Amino acid sequence: MNYYLVTAGCLSAVAALIHVGCIIFGAPWYRFFGAGEQMAVMAEQGLIKPSIITSLIVVVLSIWSLYAFSAAGLIGRLPLLGVALSLITMIYCMRGLAGFYFVTNPMGRSPEFWIWSSVICLSIGLLHLIGLQQQWDSL
Repeated sequence: MNYYLVTAGCLSAVAALIHVGCIIFGAPWYRFFGAGEQMAVMAEQGLIKPSIITSLIVVVLSIWSLYAFSAAGLIGRLPLLGVALSLITMIYCMRGLAGFYFVTNPMGRSPEFWIWSSVICLSIGLLHLIGLQQQWDSL
């Protein structure tokens, strides 16, 4: 069992659950987790757009979690495992690094949001990268 990928998969699952919480609990959660005032206001107005966007994020993070668990050997082998895990790793790392750029141009979010979310994404990406390197021959 690859503990780096298990940890990465658990963190993606937690992120998915936090996004579910945003859908359920609305504007206060969108604000707390830094989704931006526009998303919070739309949620307060009862618009469906924040829920749709957030639901798509939940689906993506859940799939990413399953791919990490699959590569770690916790669940059966998913299709295109090596390619998918490589892309997931790249996306997490790129998002982590790119977010630091937005600290000075936050686009409706706080600089703190960009710092914290970037550190989190980069950490998850590095866990994926280490786990991917360890598992590469079996993928």
